[in-house]
Amino acid sequence: MPWLLVVVAGILETGFAVCLKLSHGFTRLWPTIAFACFALGSFGLLTLALRKLDVGPAYAVWTGIGAAGTAIYGMIFLGDIVSTLKLVSISFVIVGVIGLQLSGSAH
Repeated sequence: MPWLLVVVAGILETGFAVCLKLSHGFTRLWPTIAFACFALGSFGLLTLALRKLDVGPAYAVWTGIGAAGTAIYGMIFLGDIVSTLKLVSISFVIVGVIGLQLSGSAH
């Protein structure tokens, strides 16, 4: 269950990163409100997960999901440049996240 919280928190991290961009420096109301909601949800779920997980692997998985998710979202929906190197790098992040999750840091 704690790893599920980390995964959902990582997905919410993608949401707050995208909304941060869409807020244009907190000058747009709805993306700013969405940013705050996603950020609070993400940090809240990560905090709950850290009651049972080691901080290093959990934080790495959380940031990895957020980074990969944000990069993928940007390429699909925001017109970010797609390159082979970027796709390979995202794949390495995902493989690393899976490896850390499988390392079994639950108490």
